[in-house]
Amino acid sequence: MRARYGIPLTLTALGAACVGYATVVEPRSFRLRRVTVPVLPPGMDSLRVLHVSDIHMVSGQRMKQRWLRSLAGLRPDFVVNTGDNLSDPEAVPEVLDALGPLMELPGAYVFGSNDYYGPKLRNPARYLLEKASGRHGLNGNPPAVGAVHNPWEGMRDAFDKAGWVGLSNSRGRLKLETGQEIGLTGLDDPHIKRDRYSAVIGGPQADADFSLAVVHAPYLRVLDAFTADRYPLILAGHTHGGQLCVPFYGALVTNCDLDTRRVKGLSSHRAGGRTSYLHVSAGCGANRYTPVRFACPPEATLLTLTARP
Repeated sequence: MRARYGIPLTLTALGAACVGYATVVEPRSFRLRRVTVPVLPPGMDSLRVLHVSDIHMVSGQRMKQRWLRSLAGLRPDFVVNTGDNLSDPEAVPEVLDALGPLMELPGAYVFGSNDYYGPKLRNPARYLLEKASGRHGLNGNPPAVGAVHNPWEGMRDAFDKAGWVGLSNSRGRLKLETGQEIGLTGLDDPHIKRDRYSAVIGGPQADADFSLAVVHAPYLRVLDAFTADRYPLILAGHTHGGQLCVPFYGALVTNCDLDTRRVKGLSSHRAGGRTSYLHVSAGCGANRYTPVRFACPPEATLLTLTARP
């Protein structure tokens, strides 16, 4: 009797433990990743950039709010927010409360699809099907029907009032307390085909001390364009680091056409005979209908930019 039922019961208990961990423990195990990137012009002093992405705030997520507020204690030189702040139309006040201390620092932002539209309940297996077919978001799929529109305008206005630079298909400039000027070029979300590279083409700003590129979803067409245009560093989010990963193997999907090897962290991208650094944040949240993470803790990243050799 023990041999007959022991293994199934053990597997059931193990499965239940994994589900409990992925839904209760890991989504609240917030981490700070630290990365050094040698991209600044020779002789330029180091800069510290806090990269925050994919907050996917839902009303009532107090632990996430407290953790985000605590990041201001790092005192970075500036903040970059790569979008998907919302997963609840009612959560704009919570997002602004959580980011309030960071909004006192210089910063820039782009939006993602979940800032504009509320999430929908969907079968997670569709991500694997989309990967197999090469279709993601509105790239190759029919337009969304009946989508819930989020009140993103209030969030945008608050960011702008705080002095954060909006980079939706536009360029901007940050003047740091150190006196350095950072050139910024950003695109609206490629996942829903809002990117318009023709509006920002031309490469880094020649009179800036340093320039970088920002986008929510790291689609290859965008990475190719930024890299060919000579941007030394590209910041993105969207992938959630794979969200549900296989231990000792890694991510199964990226929810875009980026390969799983570069689903999170620092890597490089080559296009047009040039090479750029790419940093993809695994983000610190998840869609409210799939509030799980496994082998991929929620995170923000403190990037220390140093001079090139």
